[in-house]
Amino acid sequence: MMKRSLGGGSSSSISQRLANCTHRPLVVIQKHHKHLRNGCFFHTSARLLAVKPFVLADIGEGIREVQIIQWFVQPGARVEQFDKICEVASDKAIVEITSRFDGVIKKLHYEPDAMAQVGKPLCDIDIQGDISPADQKLVTPDSDGSQPEQSSSTSTRPTAENTPSNSTVQPPGNGSRKSSHLATPAVRALLKEHSLDIADISGTGRDGRVLKEDVHNHLNFQSPSGSTSTNTDNNNSNTTSPQPASQPAHETTTPMTPIQTAMFKSMTRSLSIPHFLYSDEVDLTNLSHLRTTNNKAPNNKTKLSYLPYIIKAVSLSLHKHPILNATLSLSSTTPAIHHRPSHNIGIAMDTPTGLLVPVIKQIQSLSIPEIATQLSHLQSLAATGKLTSHPELLSGGTLTVSNIGNIGGGVLSPVLVEGQSAILGVGRAREVPRFADDDDEDAGDRVVRRLVATFSWTADHRVLDGATVARFAEEVAGLLREPGRMVLEMR
Repeated sequence: MMKRSLGGGSSSSISQRLANCTHRPLVVIQKHHKHLRNGCFFHTSARLLAVKPFVLADIGEGIREVQIIQWFVQPGARVEQFDKICEVASDKAIVEITSRFDGVIKKLHYEPDAMAQVGKPLCDIDIQGDISPADQKLVTPDSDGSQPEQSSSTSTRPTAENTPSNSTVQPPGNGSRKSSHLATPAVRALLKEHSLDIADISGTGRDGRVLKEDVHNHLNFQSPSGSTSTNTDNNNSNTTSPQPASQPAHETTTPMTPIQTAMFKSMTRSLSIPHFLYSDEVDLTNLSHLRTTNNKAPNNKTKLSYLPYIIKAVSLSLHKHPILNATLSLSSTTPAIHHRPSHNIGIAMDTPTGLLVPVIKQIQSLSIPEIATQLSHLQSLAATGKLTSHPELLSGGTLTVSNIGNIGGGVLSPVLVEGQSAILGVGRAREVPRFADDDDEDAGDRVVRRLVATFSWTADHRVLDGATVARFAEEVAGLLREPGRMVLEMR
């Protein structure tokens, strides 16, 4: 193939040359004529793709999948960087996913409640697109604000009933009707079971999320009025025929919530660990007197329960028995014991969303009032359903305390938390008759009233043996029997 470049000359001469060169191929190379340099060039190459998949990034803790709780956007919505895209729930936390691009949402890859895989696209974003008239209709929320992307055959045909004359583009879920996504799958199943409308229930959870307690409270509130209405109808009726028996309740199956799923997975793995139980009675009488005195102190700003004292006693005992704070390391071919100097005590809590174990870290450096302050903060977050919004509070524990005694129970059999070698279950404190201490010369057979609670320890038998746990448990019990010793033991 011959190569020929365009040299100097006028535009007409160039055109004439081109006309005369029809018998040979022409290739234009690097040097261009001055009249063509600023012209418009036509090419048939496809432009770079404008639609980018928005991939679900790793949110930490080795989580491989999350559940879509709700979408904050719909196809056709314009988003900017850091705008909220969706809310997801993992095994350990509920987090909001924000956009990394500016553009227009083109497609949602998951329905609400679906499980999204880490590393897979959540949605598609057109980073060069504008909102078209068809997309404008998709941005306007429908009756429940919760519909994902619809096919073009059904979503782009406006009607006089659903297209206002001066409509305003709003983000989904901001209408007068609450989004049905502001509830977990289990709550929605409960609503369906009782034929309730979520819009009729005031949610007390995070961002107005409806919790199971809200549904039960709504049902309890309705019951008196319903029974009153029935009684009125019966009084006004002249018939004495018996009321038909109520239909038997049908069995139902509801999906697990993310928190329940996390507990299912964690407890299943934990029960594969060979473990043993050790329990003993602990006298809390003197601690009760000390607690009452401290709570009456004028400079005490935080009301002290028994739990901060128990947590501190556990930490002080770990100084003498650090093996209880260790864990088994299976990262290599040879098992090893991994020792941890920080006393990060997990506190099992019953929350509206299920069992959670937040962690108070560096207990060895905290005073009892400081422990009480942090404990109160965690309990406040748990009660309002906001604990899952702080995943940093739900990891890093080295030993766990479960105070089930505030509900009931005596001897417990707590299940180990993954990555820990011991867990303490505290039963209900109760007053019982006991013989006076033998150290009292005048005790004789005198019976006294004592406040006692049963402490139940579960330990990983691959790391700990019974004698070690018994000595550690006795150290904790001794500090609580004589709480004045804790002052001497503190560092």
